[in-house]
Amino acid sequence: MPKINGNEIRPGNILEHNGGLWAAVKVDHVKPGKGGAFAQVEMKNLRNGSKLNERFRSADKVERVRLEQKDQQFLYESDGMLVFMDAETFEQIEVSAELLGERRPFLQDGMTAVVEYYESEALNVSLPQKVTCQIVETEPVVKGQTAANSFKPAILDNGVKVMVPPFVGQDEMIVVNTETMEYAERA
Repeated sequence: MPKINGNEIRPGNILEHNGGLWAAVKVDHVKPGKGGAFAQVEMKNLRNGSKLNERFRSADKVERVRLEQKDQQFLYESDGMLVFMDAETFEQIEVSAELLGERRPFLQDGMTAVVEYYESEALNVSLPQKVTCQIVETEPVVKGQTAANSFKPAILDNGVKVMVPPFVGQDEMIVVNTETMEYAERA
């Protein structure tokens, strides 16, 4: 299995660490004033759900597990389980909704996601990088306000709060990056 540097860890990566399979849930790259930079990684065990916070310096090597990826269509959610269907075999599988974490609201009915398998066990779900959402609540557009680094809060149709440029108004469709959970562009 390939080894990657500690600074190459991204949210959603599957790592083999301390004898278990872990998903990187949250990754913060920290550059302290003194000492070397490091990645503060919040990881979740894919088998028992336990969490672990770990620091990886850029020189640290960690095993990245390659999982078999299959495109699956999201059908519905029941009792905290997400039901996906294989587009080729029409076989249905259930995956825990907790695998998506804070990205769960971006999963829409009928959306095609990539489900990752380790041997025959479904372990991870990757959403498309960009998802179109509608703004249901934001401050009104102010004419003459420049877009230079000023953002305003907006609530999307899925309940997620994001920061948007001042020229974006209510009921507009925008594209949101599901990895960073930030505004990308108008739809």
